[in-house]
Amino acid sequence: MDLIAHRGFAAEAPENTLAAVRRAADRADMIEVDVRRCGSGELVVVHDATVDRVTDGSGAVSDLTLAQLRGLDVLRSGETIPTLHAVLESVPDDTAVNIELKEGGLVADALTAATAADNDLLVSAFSPAVLREVANVDPGVSTAFVCTHEYDRPVRTATDLGCDALHPSSLLCLTIRTVRRAHESDLAVNAWTVTRRPVARLLETCGVDGAIADISDIGCSRR
Repeated sequence: MDLIAHRGFAAEAPENTLAAVRRAADRADMIEVDVRRCGSGELVVVHDATVDRVTDGSGAVSDLTLAQLRGLDVLRSGETIPTLHAVLESVPDDTAVNIELKEGGLVADALTAATAADNDLLVSAFSPAVLREVANVDPGVSTAFVCTHEYDRPVRTATDLGCDALHPSSLLCLTIRTVRRAHESDLAVNAWTVTRRPVARLLETCGVDGAIADISDIGCSRR
């Protein structure tokens, strides 16, 4: 089972920062980061729509310029919110990248940035509309549909969208039928968010292909 660093192993380093990405690079098969557009137009790597939870500032990401975001301290670490370009530059070529697009209107710019790097790329999103946009811009890009355990018919949705993978919550993966149906539809299954070794072992027993984890020591990396 592959080890996918959720926001750069969010429990071990300040999430979605260059420090987290660099630290995760020699531990993970793939690094997952979240992407939004800031007020001055650049694509930045941050999970929430606002900066309140993860920084010493406040306000919507979409209202703040890149210069303002660079002035914020992420989780009292001395790290700041990076651009997608800076993150991709920090990932070694032999480590895959999962870009989760948190909103619409990012696809063209995100793919331009990603194709300039040499990493294997997976683009994921909760929004079917965003995944359709990816397929329209570049049908050759691998995609994943992200969903919670409350979502109805996730396998059918991922298949209808032409996805290569399903990213369900770990609770949904514990329904072995879901994993089996996904594999029958040629979908890889990467479960989120894993924080404990026993959960990782259980998911592997259920046939899950990858663990999207907040910690690196769950015993499933191929490295």
